[in-house]
Amino acid sequence: MALSSDDHREARLFRNNKSQAVRIPADFELPGEKVMIHREGDRLIIEPIRRKDLLEVLAGLTPLGPEDEFPDIDDGLLPLKEIHL
Repeated sequence: MALSSDDHREARLFRNNKSQAVRIPADFELPGEKVMIHREGDRLIIEPIRRKDLLEVLAGLTPLGPEDEFPDIDDGLLPLKEIHL
């Protein structure tokens, strides 16, 4: 069921130890296990944290420079296997 921006529901606030929590109705459920929350005036905005895909992870890596050294590898430790693609 797709929700439009006009859909509003009342939700309950409760205490969880020293934190205030909100009980989100099932039809407003967010994906994942974590959210990002920020304040805009007197509003709280809650957004799901999206898992990065492989291309995003790779784009965030810094290239290795000439000062980065790899350890010597003993070629005799691992047998090489031919791979057919």
